[in-house]
Amino acid sequence: MHNRALHDALSAFVEEAAWQLASEVSGGAEVPFELIEQGRSSAPLYCYKPLTGSFIAERSSSLVRLPSHSAARAQLEAMGGLDDYLRARGARSAPTGARACADAALQVFLVALWSDATDFVLDPARFDTAYSELETHAYRTCSLTQVMAPVDGLVIEGERVELGAGLALVRAGALRDGPPELHADELTTIAVVRLESVDGESPSLEAAGRRLRRLQTALRLWDDAEPALGPGAWARTDNGPWLHVPLASGVRRQRDDCLLPAEEDDPLRAFCSLVDRRTPRKGELAWALRRFELGCERPTALEALTDWLLAGRALLADVDGASFEHFADRLAAICAHAEDHDALADRVRRAIGLERAAIAGLVRPDPAIEELVGELGSCLRAILRDVLCGHLDPDLRAVADAMLEPAVTS
Repeated sequence: MHNRALHDALSAFVEEAAWQLASEVSGGAEVPFELIEQGRSSAPLYCYKPLTGSFIAERSSSLVRLPSHSAARAQLEAMGGLDDYLRARGARSAPTGARACADAALQVFLVALWSDATDFVLDPARFDTAYSELETHAYRTCSLTQVMAPVDGLVIEGERVELGAGLALVRAGALRDGPPELHADELTTIAVVRLESVDGESPSLEAAGRRLRRLQTALRLWDDAEPALGPGAWARTDNGPWLHVPLASGVRRQRDDCLLPAEEDDPLRAFCSLVDRRTPRKGELAWALRRFELGCERPTALEALTDWLLAGRALLADVDGASFEHFADRLAAICAHAEDHDALADRVRRAIGLERAAIAGLVRPDPAIEELVGELGSCLRAILRDVLCGHLDPDLRAVADAMLEPAVTS
């Protein structure tokens, strides 16, 4: 099996389609037949052949409304080689457009699964045969590269969370393949990236690395637990050997894990998509986001202090100098209710004042210091997250000053 996500999406769709088609038959619908002649011309034999394809085609409008249809179609849209599959199954030409081609492939797959059948039952053996035929043709002219990396600090409630475009989070106990190193703890969350490349193209590990970095950014902004990728990943192309690939990521601080319940799968999927599409490549926001992430990689919050102060200064301090003037008040205006503004601004000023003492080695990362600096990091996380989600205007100085203006006027 090349593509586990495609396999699971088609399996879910076929299961729902079986229920739908079986209910049509039990409700009185009949599968049409045609009379065909077999045997020798001198002694012909006649038999009835069920026209399963016609029966399924007539009900295509109800099948596309099944909840699992969109996920199965999306998986097929993302892969190449469907033209070869459709031609192998008797189609004269493939439809134009990825979506139309995927819809046609879904219908042809159902016909292949229940060819010559008059009852619609999901038989695992028949499904495996039909799926193997699909992969044989679809991957004839392209290769599948898989990259897997453990995610430290994230525990998913379900077995798998599809994030789209070939990226998924999978519980180690549910992995059907992968190197032995990733199966040591069944509760470990594994980030899985699948990339296809046509013949003649080299597998793009660089693209997989970008997807994993974007995922790590999203997870760090998602929760205070700051989930992060492990120090290494494993990669292979088709059925080749697994190769270990070091990842350029820092060490995650020891802290509580983030538990992702099943009802948060969709919000996380949407959030990862936003981060992937809206993360800036240059400018103040991009620079501040990178400084924030560098802080997440420090072994203690105290060591992250300078990184987070640099991120905050880039976003909220006056642009005509290197000081932190107005930084604390602006951050508090955005992150605190009016009655809590002064208290938060005070704590931010205390954090700013700690930096010089930390550089001189005069303070140690005791719980009170870690909590103070950690609060600064949480405020920056909330601001960056809201900017990327579109809840805050990127011109944060103007946003904060507008909030502070009534207080100044009064």
